[in-house]
Amino acid sequence: MRILLKIILLFFLIVGIGFPLFSMTYYTMVRTSTPKFCSSCHEIEWAYDTWKSSAHAFNSKGVVADCMDCHLPAPHDTWSFFFAKTYHGLKDIIIHLSYDDPIKEYNHEENRKKVYATMKNEQCQKCHRNLLYLSNNRGAMLAHRSVLYPRKGYEKRCVDCHQNLVHKQRSFFVLNKM
Repeated sequence: MRILLKIILLFFLIVGIGFPLFSMTYYTMVRTSTPKFCSSCHEIEWAYDTWKSSAHAFNSKGVVADCMDCHLPAPHDTWSFFFAKTYHGLKDIIIHLSYDDPIKEYNHEENRKKVYATMKNEQCQKCHRNLLYLSNNRGAMLAHRSVLYPRKGYEKRCVDCHQNLVHKQRSFFVLNKM
């Protein structure tokens, strides 16, 4: 009887601590995964503004790809997502706090190039899955085939061709008609 009581007490202790801890962690992850939250740092606001008028936020299909869709692993890979999000969050906070004047010192173009250098095709393919079935554009279909099935030594990344879609300063924006 005594061991059963200990097991029941341990169960309620784990549930009593584990569930609130999990809930707070999940709530924090969801609340900090929005583009609006990402732009709360002054130096990132520029990236948010350029994203808002890009095809990733405004397009004829109504599909929106936000910050974490491109910059983090897929959420269904929970551990990789959690650790990548934590790493990027801490890195961004340290960088933000290390600047005397974040708006003047943050080099958008340099940081944009660093991120593009680390972008993997899998990040784009989370959303862009049907690249071989573009019914009205045979040239794009063939170009994507060479990315999906590259010959050895001819590997390409999505951002090799699509580098100016998001986070590029423009003098004006042309938005797609809906």
